[in-house]
Amino acid sequence: MPELPEVETTRRGIAPFVEGKRFARVVVRDRRLRWPVPASLDRRLRGARVERVERRGKYLLLRTRAGTVLLHLGMSGSLRVVPSAVPPRAHDHVDLVLEGGMSVRLHDPRRFGAVLFTRADPACHALLCRLGPEPLGPELTGAYFHARARGRRTSLRNFLLDGGTVAGVGNIYANEAAFRAGIHPGCAAGRIARARFDVLARSLRAVLRAALRAGGTTLRDFAGADGAPGYFRTRLDVYGRAGERCRRCEGTVRRGRGGGRSLYFCDSCQW
Repeated sequence: MPELPEVETTRRGIAPFVEGKRFARVVVRDRRLRWPVPASLDRRLRGARVERVERRGKYLLLRTRAGTVLLHLGMSGSLRVVPSAVPPRAHDHVDLVLEGGMSVRLHDPRRFGAVLFTRADPACHALLCRLGPEPLGPELTGAYFHARARGRRTSLRNFLLDGGTVAGVGNIYANEAAFRAGIHPGCAAGRIARARFDVLARSLRAVLRAALRAGGTTLRDFAGADGAPGYFRTRLDVYGRAGERCRRCEGTVRRGRGGGRSLYFCDSCQW
């Protein structure tokens, strides 16, 4: 699933083509995404000017005076800015057609993505109102993590995956941040000392910034708005490296399971 670096890479990719442009129309080839694409989307957006493109967690927000388009890439979705005349591929479900002949095209083979619309403040939308702080913002500190984790038995990895704890972090970067902090991702969050959460907060920011510089991580379907893949995969320390030598010590990277997802950790230097 695209996580914060992939979604932010997409935002940066489409923003220069979208901001300041008006929507000419909306083409919906299949409304059956995770939530149905609103039938009124074309009517609401025609002629509306995109004032800015923002990101909140894993959601993209296209703000207009008529309202805000909420986009989510789901498990395998991606956005491309393409000439509107380019024939759609299979799984190209929605085109947000801009004046001048370009389109923001959603490609989503598994149809877990979303294209929604709200006239209200998007911060109050049901999908966004309970999200925790942005991990690259000043609110994300070791003190915040420690207070949030108090008394919780959930694993550190699942603690980081909880969007109410921190917005935009998925399995890849939760495992990578735990490795950089030297904490086992299966450790109970409520048993981690404040000082170690300080290290974790710094580690999470560092791994996300590194991934952003590399354009995200391509594991299956993700690519940036220009179609270029992300290259952070080559720099992953533990995720997807089960059985390989740890890059920090003489240990071996192991794979475990928890909450239906894989845990990756060094059997020697994470505890």
